[in-house]
Amino acid sequence: MTLKLCGFSVSNYYNKLKIQLLEKGVAFEEDLVWVNPIDPATLLRSPMGKVPFLDTPQGCITESAVCAEYIEQAYPQHALLPADPMAAAKVRELITYLELHIELVARELYPQAFFGGKVSEGTQERVRKQLAKGVEGFTKLAKFSPYVAGDTFTLADCSAIVHLPLASLASKLVLGEDLLAGLPVKEYGKQMAERASVQKVNADRKEGTALMAARYAKLSSGG
Repeated sequence: MTLKLCGFSVSNYYNKLKIQLLEKGVAFEEDLVWVNPIDPATLLRSPMGKVPFLDTPQGCITESAVCAEYIEQAYPQHALLPADPMAAAKVRELITYLELHIELVARELYPQAFFGGKVSEGTQERVRKQLAKGVEGFTKLAKFSPYVAGDTFTLADCSAIVHLPLASLASKLVLGEDLLAGLPVKEYGKQMAERASVQKVNADRKEGTALMAARYAKLSSGG
């Protein structure tokens, strides 16, 4: 059985794992799994009904951070975590700041930024404060020389390239201010876009966005 990456190509966490797999040269298949609504069969593979998840020869693994660690251990070629314990910890630290203190906070803005919803003024102000604090903390750790953790492409880059542009755009669209303006998000994005893995993910995301729009239109019409 070939390793399967399950989810859909619009998800930034799905794309984080996809970039990792492509960078490492791991053979894998993509299994399109939608949520909202959740197919009951999905709950047998992902207990919380979340994507992405991995379907491995030994069974399914959920939560993107756990999936990323599994991939590194199961497929050690082209390692994206340093062998040195401290250096590896600093990469994990960057990922945690990116996902807990930036992406998860900015995610509250996504309904208004990308899906036609509305975010209350109270939520906006809370997000503004928390996101500014998270960005400040991340800025103290990130190196961008030229990669997030230093001179080597790591798992931190797999996360940064999918999370930073979204958080930047969402804050600009909803809060009227790019709270990530102090970070070289555009320059970093252009550099990462030269990588074959990122080009593949970006192209597939565009196709996935169109597919998702068509799906929701069909669901809305009762089709």
